Amino acid sequence: MIAITGAGGKTGRALVQALARRSAQARAVVRSMAGSALLRSLGAADVVQAEFDDVARLASSFAGVEVVYHICPNMHPAEPEIAARVVEAAQLAGVSRIVYHSVLHPQVEAMPHHWQKMRVEELLFTTGLDYTILQPTAYMQNLLAYMPAICAEGVYRVPYAGHTRIGMVDLEDVVAAAARVLTEAGHEGAIYELANGEAFTQAEVTQRLADALDRPLRFDSVPRADWAVNARANGLPTYAVTTLLRMFEYYEMYGFWGNATVLAGLLGRPPATLNSWLLRSRGELCR
Repeated sequence: MIAITGAGGKTGRALVQALARRSAQARAVVRSMAGSALLRSLGAADVVQAEFDDVARLASSFAGVEVVYHICPNMHPAEPEIAARVVEAAQLAGVSRIVYHSVLHPQVEAMPHHWQKMRVEELLFTTGLDYTILQPTAYMQNLLAYMPAICAEGVYRVPYAGHTRIGMVDLEDVVAAAARVLTEAGHEGAIYELANGEAFTQAEVTQRLADALDRPLRFDSVPRADWAVNARANGLPTYAVTTLLRMFEYYEMYGFWGNATVLAGLLGRPPATLNSWLLRSRGELCR
């Protein structure tokens, strides 16, 4: 049995499906049971509720589990503390292995959520558990959040300059690699960067979106101060707003992408390109 923390999010749901395709038993560990029916329909063998601050409950949710795949809530200010409790619970439950969903380039202190994940990776080295660390870059699926403005206004609007070079990876490739790591031996002690090798400016992304949609599309760089006001008005926590602003600044200054060699090796094929993902996802872009 494989336990997945944070299984109710998009990564967790996709991983449940990927494991089901491999006929692997997955236990979805969630903070709320509201989405349990969906998780079961995606292939989860079991769905259990546990809060990250309740070690005893977490340990109970890991009973009979061989490996835990840990996904922390996005942009959480206490990620190292959460990971420490997950590790403690895994040890109490007799779990022998943990696979951690980290991020590409966690070494970058200028991006606080990356640096938090580096602290978790450091923790895993000291636990006595077998571990594997996966470091995906940004998902292509994140572009779907921009579709309302793209479809209604013909504008691709982001809070960084058009020259900003960013690489993206298909979430389906990430979970396919994760499922292989979780169900095969020989990945203990490994740290795997998961990227597709591409890096496009935002002007280039705009053109690819326009080509996929077969419509004119304009790029617009939103002032970050305006983005922050809107994000706060929509209820985004202060820590997340501050962290994302620092990430946008880093992206604009240095870009963000990675090499495809490791992911291709795990998949046994080249990773999806942005163009291939857009072609596959065309029906989801502007309905």
